[in-house]
Amino acid sequence: MRLPIPPHRQGLNLITSVGQIESQIDLRAFFALAVTISGAMMMPQPAKHGLLRTDYAYVLPPDLIASAPADRRGDSRLLVLDGASGGLRDGHFGDLAGLLRPGDLLVRNVTRVLAARLHGQKSTGGAVEILVERITQEERFYAQVRSSKGTRSGQIVLLPHGAVATVVAVLDGLTDFRLDRPVAAYLELAGQVPLPPYIDRAAVAADRERYQTVYGRVPGAVAAPTAGLHFDEECFARLQSQGVDIAEVTLHVGAGTFQPIRTLALDDHQMHAEWLDVPATTVAAIERTKAMGGRVIAIGTTVVRSLETAAQSGRLQPYTGETRLFIRSGYQFRVVDAMVTNFHLSESTLLMLVCAFAGREQTLAAYNHAVAQRYRFFSYGDAMFVTPRSLTGKS
Repeated sequence: MRLPIPPHRQGLNLITSVGQIESQIDLRAFFALAVTISGAMMMPQPAKHGLLRTDYAYVLPPDLIASAPADRRGDSRLLVLDGASGGLRDGHFGDLAGLLRPGDLLVRNVTRVLAARLHGQKSTGGAVEILVERITQEERFYAQVRSSKGTRSGQIVLLPHGAVATVVAVLDGLTDFRLDRPVAAYLELAGQVPLPPYIDRAAVAADRERYQTVYGRVPGAVAAPTAGLHFDEECFARLQSQGVDIAEVTLHVGAGTFQPIRTLALDDHQMHAEWLDVPATTVAAIERTKAMGGRVIAIGTTVVRSLETAAQSGRLQPYTGETRLFIRSGYQFRVVDAMVTNFHLSESTLLMLVCAFAGREQTLAAYNHAVAQRYRFFSYGDAMFVTPRSLTGKS
């Protein structure tokens, strides 16, 4: 696959955007391209009104994409970004304890990743790859499908262990299937871990443990809330012993999290829907924390999106249902005071969320620093601890 190179970047082979590709099918090939970077690192441009997708681009050498986790949870590096000043500090994930204070509240996402990838055949013999997006009933699910000629209502797909899936309907971007047995149990038996498309290898047995948080217990995600992959039980015990409390939400990360933004103007982008639950116990814990002067610290962008969705009325309330909340420049955060997060794809909605929180210029400068210091990027990569920009700062 050959990507067009803009005239002002002739002579450079760069990875700047998942939006440069046209389909998930091409994504592995895209990230597998060998690249070299010559010349100066692309620096962020001054913020302006009407920001575009391309205002959130950065340059990433493919060899900085982590294809496997660190040997142990918590062995990763930690880049600390102070959004108010733009100050950066290089550290280790073990330094997180020194960044938290007694009375702070860590909020984690307890979703559990499904073994959501299936390979089968149509009754006509054509190969089919199914990525389960959501279990809708005990024997029904929505999925993304890759096959040479697509799918149609009534079509049969033959799956491993004698299972049969029938196409009920073809929806906008998804296929509604009926399986001849309970879906959740079958995925545990026959499914594969749905590693992100930028990890250019097949899933192995170890991924069933490592592409899963130690606290995930509610099956339903097709991608891990990756900031949580750094934590182990010892880390939580240490933080609790110093007076840090823990609360929980559930957000089932969908495959749409990997889809590139295809519109140049952000106003034209429609966010994918994800199901979440913010329980009353978590709302109460947040209210207590803020009343006592503590901070609410989100473990990952999924927690940020959950809590901010639950506060859209202007006041944090229990919430169960779908969200299409697109957090970007100009968003006023109502709940979250700091976050732990991984490094996100160029031009992605997750990067835009972090930029809205800490400032676009500050965040992109931090990413360029991380590239220069050879941090590991994306799901199995290193982490950041991010505090917000000043109220009067630019986003």
